[in-house]
Formats: sequence, C-alpha cells, structure tokens
Amino acid sequence: MVTAIVIPILCIYFFWITKKEMNKQKEKWLQLENIMEEAIVVGVIKEIREERQRFYYHYYVLVTDLVVQTVHKSVRVRRMIPLYKNVQPVYHYQIGDTIRIFGNWKEDVFLFNRIEKIVDEVRNH
Repeated sequence: MVTAIVIPILCIYFFWITKKEMNKQKEKWLQLENIMEEAIVVGVIKEIREERQRFYYHYYVLVTDLVVQTVHKSVRVRRMIPLYKNVQPVYHYQIGDTIRIFGNWKEDVFLFNRIEKIVDEVRNH
C-alpha cells in the first residue's frame, strides 16, 4: 500500500526537477546571444575556426573562434550562437580582413556579440 503511493510521488517529483532543470538550461542557451558590449577590439583576422558543440542534450551551439592580431598582441575572440533547426548563420569576413569587434572579456577570451568589417577606402587624386 505504501509503495503504491510513494513510488508515483517520487516519479512525479523527479519529473518536476528534470523539467525545471531543462527550462533553466534552455534559458541559458537562449541567452548566449545576449552579450554586453563593454569593450572593442580592432585588428586583423589571422585564423578562423567554427565548430558545432552540444550545449545540453538536444541544444547545440555554433562556436566561432577568431585569432585577431591587434596593434599590441594576438587576441582570441569567441562567439557562441544557439543553433536552431535548419538555420546556419552566414558570416561575411575572412582571413586578412580588418575588423572591429564589440563584446566583453571573460578571463582570457573576448566574447563578442557584433562584428564590423573596416573598409579602407583608397582614393586616387
């Protein structure tokens, strides 16, 4: 009699905890795109690396790592974007481009939210 009451209560309790954890992880996954723009890095792209990583069970992120040569040193910058079904982001930069990156520092990595390509206009007079 006791097991007929206790076991369903335990199952419902663990289901509730799991559902709560999944909602918390989904919120973190969605917040990956919202990075505060507190600093700017300007430099030339030396290396580009992209990979798909698992964030939590069926939630995936696209991690873009760039090595940017600034005036003083090389900086590793990273962007993590949630991957939705059948959506692939398109980037318009390549190695050798001069860029301006907006984001913030987290330990030794600069997390960026927005990137602008700097176009050098050469005018012949």
